[in-house]
Amino acid sequence: MNNLNSVLLEGNLVRNPEEVIIGENATTMAKFGIAVNRYFKNAQAEPVEEVMFITIQAWGSLAKSCLQYLEKGRGVRVVGRLRQERWTDKDGGNRERIVVVAEHVEFKSDGSNKNKQESLPDEIPFDQEVAM
Repeated sequence: MNNLNSVLLEGNLVRNPEEVIIGENATTMAKFGIAVNRYFKNAQAEPVEEVMFITIQAWGSLAKSCLQYLEKGRGVRVVGRLRQERWTDKDGGNRERIVVVAEHVEFKSDGSNKNKQESLPDEIPFDQEVAM
């Protein structure tokens, strides 16, 4: 039985996607960060804003579409899974981080340049599994 590993995030890109070519087969990966905001009131009923910065990876044709259509500030909804990366740094220390591997990306309207917006797709589905 597989355990559940599913994430749904909605936020805005904090930088333009970066293209990374992986392996001998030259698989394309798009790496980008999004800011996810949470608003709530603390115990004194004061409004609080909490911001998380999340790294997203998209692979294959999904990556190519993200590289083509996404840019800093654009709103997105990402459906994917968590992946833990581990490595040893140059000083011999063990390092790790959690990233989200996108399986589906929806583009939110940015409200600028109506003609440009009409030419963009609303969503890009994940259409292939990439071995890593």
